[in-house]
Amino acid sequence: MVYEIQGIPISDLAEKYGTPLYIYDGQEISNIFLELKSNITKHLEVFFSLKSNPNISVYNLLKSLGAKAEVSSLTELKTVLMANTDPENIIFLGPGKSEEEITSCIDHSIYAIVCESFQELELINKIASIRKKRARVAIRVNPTFSIKGSRLAMGGKPRQFGIDEEIVFQNLALLKSYENVDIIGIQVYMGTRILDENVICQNTINILKLAVRFSEQTGLALQFVDIGGGLGVPYFSNEEDLNIQKLGEQLSPIINDFKDSFPNTKLAMEVGRYLVAKSGMFVSKVNYIKKSREENFIITDGGTNCHMAAVGIGSFVKRNFPMKNLTNLDEADIDTYNVTGPLCTPNDVVGKNVELSKVQRGDLIGILQSGAYGPSASPGLFLSHGFPAEVLIHSGKHYLVRRRDNSEDIIGKQILVNEKIFHLV
Repeated sequence: MVYEIQGIPISDLAEKYGTPLYIYDGQEISNIFLELKSNITKHLEVFFSLKSNPNISVYNLLKSLGAKAEVSSLTELKTVLMANTDPENIIFLGPGKSEEEITSCIDHSIYAIVCESFQELELINKIASIRKKRARVAIRVNPTFSIKGSRLAMGGKPRQFGIDEEIVFQNLALLKSYENVDIIGIQVYMGTRILDENVICQNTINILKLAVRFSEQTGLALQFVDIGGGLGVPYFSNEEDLNIQKLGEQLSPIINDFKDSFPNTKLAMEVGRYLVAKSGMFVSKVNYIKKSREENFIITDGGTNCHMAAVGIGSFVKRNFPMKNLTNLDEADIDTYNVTGPLCTPNDVVGKNVELSKVQRGDLIGILQSGAYGPSASPGLFLSHGFPAEVLIHSGKHYLVRRRDNSEDIIGKQILVNEKIFHLV
């Protein structure tokens, strides 16, 4: 008995592509996206947050299903453009946009730049003037209201994100003074990993009220409102799945009522982790097993350098992602292990006191729920190991969607300075 995805043994993939390895189940991604779309109102457009998984093939699958793109870097913008995304389906956000990024957004006429400061707004206006274009801008507002139930708050308190609500309303005339900028609406992103439908709905109500106030006080036509998102997935034993059917039942009337008053306003929800996290598995091979002071240690070929989220960033600190021994599925013989990687640091522990089927050298260990913030949130150059390969399974076939880094990839970007200069006095 072996662990399979869409009928494909994980051991076969490990043998073909090597380990460590990320595997994404395309059917799982499709099912989750289609379930979300079928339960929320048609008036709410889904923008996939590439930061959660920037792989171009993963994005292309979601795009084929109807997802639009939310990007936060020049490379992410280039990624979605390479996938032939209509610029009208792209928004760009982030608190530290470079001149090059803003210029590219304007040159490609993307739907909206989500602006996060007045200095940025001045820069957008300046670049748009130089390019002899007008830039569509949504203002990211950091509101006075806060949110409960988010595992990682991103608004409602002092933050680098957005413009504080009170500052926005104190400077309404300034907002409308930029000759090469069209303010089309607002974006608010309050937090992430929300597992309570009531929290999401109340958060949406607050944002829509803020949008109405913004429109009334600016006199601007409200063309766009981005309610953020933050839909969560359960990682730990005390967490339960978000009830997407219940969310749809509660959220759809809120959105529909708003659309009755603002029929020409585009409404957006940013969704990243929720769409891809469950689809992913991180697979590493057990190189050694040892006991230290009565504790069992598994040393694998991929640790925090490949999967930093599993060891503890943000709200995950000191809790284990779900894990399996993919080689031995017999749960009658269980032992407790500390699961570690190959790095020369005591922090390279991806699982503490994890219960697994009896492990032997050469077994494959799978960390589940790993489709979001895997390679992209990991220090892949630690010890110069580089980033792992990534494989997408779709319709019962497997596709290499990112080859693993090799030594030449890493060393090749370095520049060797002639040692003679070190002897100069």
